[in-house]
Amino acid sequence: MPPEIQLSANLADQLASRISEALIRERVIPRFVDSYVIDNGRHALQVHASLYRDLLAILQREALLAACAHALDMACTDRTSPLKGKSRITPRKGAPAFRRRFLSALSRDQRWTAGDALEFQSDLLMYEELLARQGSPRRTRKPFEAANHPFVDRCAFMLDSSFLEKARLAASRALTAIEALAAAVTEQTLEKRGAR
Repeated sequence: MPPEIQLSANLADQLASRISEALIRERVIPRFVDSYVIDNGRHALQVHASLYRDLLAILQREALLAACAHALDMACTDRTSPLKGKSRITPRKGAPAFRRRFLSALSRDQRWTAGDALEFQSDLLMYEELLARQGSPRRTRKPFEAANHPFVDRCAFMLDSSFLEKARLAASRALTAIEALAAAVTEQTLEKRGAR
């Protein structure tokens, strides 16, 4: 998307609803937890139905945070081709308004209270700051390496803190699926409206 094209508020509304719908439709988190339980023989995580539902709800929120961080990064920044080995990252025109509208639409879609919305925004800001500090990865991650990402650390701790490294690897694979889904939804939403 050229940087001079302004992002519209309508795109923000559509992207917010499509991101949350896609996460639910694709069942990324239930598949992640179920495959972790089967692969590692941690059936105790599914024994108590209410605790299992709570775990899925918490991890779904973390997935929404990761997806939103990735989608907002894609929609609100322009990455130009590298000159002398460095790529330039610049904010797009209308990015702050797009971000506000996106978070407002997401709050409406999720039916959050004002406190829930502020808590989500605070966590999202933490995600974005941690990811900005890390910068872009210099090399691709090996399949047996866990990603250096707040989603991986938080989910691994909540999922199975006694087998943290195994949980981090599983969360890293889930993160890959979440980011791919967020990228596809973002590209599709922006292309449909002629914004790309």
